[in-house]
Order: sequence, then C-alpha cells, then structure tokens
Amino acid sequence: MQIEKRNRTRLFWLLQLVGWGVVNVTVFILPFDFSFQYKLFSFVMASVNGILVTSLYRYLLLKRLENILIKHSLIKIFIGLLVTGFLYFGLNYFSEFVYETVWERTPGEIAFIEEKVSWISTVLGTFLSIFGWTAIYFSVKFLFKYNQNKLEELELNATLREAQLNTLKGQVNPHFMFNSLNNIRGLMLEDVSKSRDMITKLSEMLQYALVKNTVDAIPLEEELEMVENYIALSKIQMEDRLQYVKDIEKGTEGMMIPPMIIQLLVENAAKHGISNLKAGGVISLVTSQDENTLKIKVTNTGKLQINKDSTQLGLQNIRQRLRLLYGTKATFLLEEVESEVVATIKIPIS
Repeated sequence: MQIEKRNRTRLFWLLQLVGWGVVNVTVFILPFDFSFQYKLFSFVMASVNGILVTSLYRYLLLKRLENILIKHSLIKIFIGLLVTGFLYFGLNYFSEFVYETVWERTPGEIAFIEEKVSWISTVLGTFLSIFGWTAIYFSVKFLFKYNQNKLEELELNATLREAQLNTLKGQVNPHFMFNSLNNIRGLMLEDVSKSRDMITKLSEMLQYALVKNTVDAIPLEEELEMVENYIALSKIQMEDRLQYVKDIEKGTEGMMIPPMIIQLLVENAAKHGISNLKAGGVISLVTSQDENTLKIKVTNTGKLQINKDSTQLGLQNIRQRLRLLYGTKATFLLEEVESEVVATIKIPIS
C-alpha cells in the first residue's frame, strides 16, 4: 500500500512538471518579439507558479474529497478554483513586476504589454488553465479509483470463489463416505472377508479424496483410478448386477479435470440407477476430445427418476464447481435417452 502511494505521488509530480512545462513552453514557440532572457524567465516562473498553486490546491482541497457529486464538495471545488486562479494570476503578475525591476524590457515586450486587451482576458486565460488542470486531475484520480475498485472486486471474487470451492470440496467426502459405509454395514454380518475388502478399498479412496481435496484440478488418469476403486467396492455388494465399461480416447488421460467429479457421476449412476434394478445394468464411461473441449459421458441403465426427498447433493456439487472453475465455458447435462440415463460434462481444455 505504501509503495502504491509512493508511486502515485511520484506520478503526480512528474505530471506537474511535464504538464506545466508543456503549457508554458509556448512562449518559445509563438512569434512574439521577446528576448530570450524574458522567454526563459517567463517559462520558469509561470511553470513554478503553476506547480506551486495547484499543489497547494490539491493538498488543501482536493486531497480530502471522496465524492465530487456531493453538493458541498462541488462548492469547495468551485471556491478552490477561484482562489487558485487569483493566486496564480497574482504570482504571475508579481513575477512580471520583479522582471521589470531587475531587467529592462525590449521594445517588443513593452509594445506587447501596452497592446494587451485588458486584465479580463488575462484572468480568463488564467482560470482556463486552472480549470483544465482540475479536469485532468480528477480524470486521473477517478481512473486510479476505478482501477483500484476493479482490483478489489477481483480480489474479493477470487476469495469468495476459493471459499465456495473449499465448501463444495468439503461436501464430497461426507457424501461419498456415507454411501460407502452403508454398503459395508449391509455385508458386515454376512461376509466378514468381503467386508474387510470393502474397508480396504474405502480406506484407499478416502486417502485419495483427502489428498486431492486441496487442489482444483488433477489428471484424468488419476480420477480413473478412483473410479476403478469405487466400482470394485460397489461390485462387492451388487456383484454381477453391476457391469462397468469404459472407452477412454487416447490423449485425454493427461487432461486436467476437477477431482472426484467423475466419481460423483459414477456413484450417482450406481446408487440411483443400477441398485434400483433387479436385473442390474451397465455403467459406461466415455471420454473424447472435440477441438478445445474435453467431453466426459457417463451412461447407466435405467430411467431418470429423482426422489422428492433427495437433496441432489452430488449433482448440485458438480454444477457449482464447474461454474466456479470455468464460468459459462463448461456445461453439465443430465438426461434420459432410450431407457438410459446420460450425464455429459464438457470442460474447456486449457
């Protein structure tokens, strides 16, 4: 914050030097019959006077104004503009008096002074200079303020997004663990050996979930290992009623995806699809690449039926994480096609 403030102060003084220098350098450009000595004196004193009065103007009035749309702020600016204009005019007039006292004027300079229209035009020119400075100052000030607000907004959105993602990722473990423990409970009294195998698989999956819970993206091949473990865990309970096939397009294994997003789809297909069918069914996982998009499709036998008392936690988790990570660039579609439930995710390839 201190560095930013220091840089803005340096920029202000740089613009002061350059701005007033450019305004007053015209004394060397316009075809006036002035001596070089007078031109140099006029350039230096007018620039110094301009920098002095506008810096004082900024310190006393503008520095503490936060919103010029406020009535009292506009009044302060107007009063400050008048005071600064008269002060600038007075210093320039005093500088001319000093020059005339110390040095002799050339005939061209005397003729120019005598031919000046009136003090009104001089004062008007002075106020136009101060008004132009005020307009530029507020433009730069508002530009900095706008950029600062945008930066703060981006930082706030990033913090909020990270917090939301952490919350969503935290939902995955309890959701998955609850379903897996139910499977283990069902076999605990029937087959101790199978129950032991299920606990081992569950332990491996929970370890994976805990490790990957801190990242936003992992390679697809790592997620496939997680899915294989879940299928093995589910097949212990559903045996031959659950069939699993996969078709992974070559080249997609290393593509980055949100962790446990495919596992949630497969888990949803097994819990709400295959487990409700007496004859069982098939869960199919297909990945493919289409230009700059990775397509993930999970299909299961059955009909798309969502119980009224279902929280749909897994589906909501997927949608929200995709939205937070990719915005509108990613899509998630769940539909029923010819006695099959098809879940399709499309993720942009970075």
